[in-house]
Amino acid sequence: MHRRQKPSAPDHKKDPTARGGALSMSHNDTRSFFNFSQLVLSAGHLKPPPVLKHSKVTYFEVEILDMQSKKQICIVDKVPPSSTLLDVKHKFHKACPQWYPSRVGLQLERNGPYLKDSINIQSLAVSSIITLYFTDLGQQVGWTTFFLTEYTGPLLIYLLFYIRLSTIYDQVESRKNFRHPVVHLACFCHCLHYTRHLLETLFVHKFSGGHTPLKNMIKGCAFYWGFTSWIAYYINHPRYTPPSFGHRQVSLAALAFLMCEAGNHFINVTLAHQNHSGLKACFPSPTYNPFTWLFLLVSCPNYTYEVGSWISFTVMTQTLPVGIFAFLMVIQMSLWAQKKHKLYLKRFYPEVRRKAAMIPVIF
Repeated sequence: MHRRQKPSAPDHKKDPTARGGALSMSHNDTRSFFNFSQLVLSAGHLKPPPVLKHSKVTYFEVEILDMQSKKQICIVDKVPPSSTLLDVKHKFHKACPQWYPSRVGLQLERNGPYLKDSINIQSLAVSSIITLYFTDLGQQVGWTTFFLTEYTGPLLIYLLFYIRLSTIYDQVESRKNFRHPVVHLACFCHCLHYTRHLLETLFVHKFSGGHTPLKNMIKGCAFYWGFTSWIAYYINHPRYTPPSFGHRQVSLAALAFLMCEAGNHFINVTLAHQNHSGLKACFPSPTYNPFTWLFLLVSCPNYTYEVGSWISFTVMTQTLPVGIFAFLMVIQMSLWAQKKHKLYLKRFYPEVRRKAAMIPVIF
């Protein structure tokens, strides 16, 4: 008989390390796959996450010194680079309330020009500290107030002389003498001239919000108001002598006056709307309106028409005060025209270089 053999134990029971070895092999495979995947990822072109950069804004300090004594008045700190000089003036006003922005004049150098309010503060910086010199410009008025005051006076003053107040002329003599028609026409033309100026100041001219010293307005008012009183006194006087050539001289001069007034108005309207196209600024060109054709000859036709109005008024009334006033206006307008013509030459050289400033050939 054969001896019954005991069933042999399974192989895994024979090798006690067999199970543990299988587990060890599986763990190693997992680690190998993990290391391999890390190697692939590190060798790829994947970009690291962006690092957030915090922008650093550099602020300026504006040191304001007195122009005469060079003593420090105040320091305006934490001024952003995008600030304008007007912003600095407002901060300066908070530190020194007695000087409001329109009264403050700031210069980069002691004898240099006053800086414009629109200038960027960063364009003045050489370092983080900017030194500016302060000048008190005195009492200031807006340009609209300046012109309204300057032109309202002559309008009212002339009417006071036209109605012949008893405090100005002798009432007995005023009633006896007959008024020549040119006296009434002169009053109409004079009032038309200054009414046009007032309406254009309100509705046509565009001012940049600048200011001018109060003393300039006083000088302008003294000039216009004083000459208006002198002119109106002679023209409305009971013993006024009419023009030598009578009706023909008055009619032609009045027609020339009205044409110059119309031309002056249309030129001012053209100048006020010259940059509304949205394109690059260019010198105003003549339009279908014949009054604008003077742009072909001169760069400042508004001054040409202004002078023409007063010369025509002089011929129409034939009085010495008007002639003196017209002569002074020619000098003043020619100086303004020359100054503006130089600015036009810098901005629109090819278009302006062959034009005169105010009067062809002469100026």
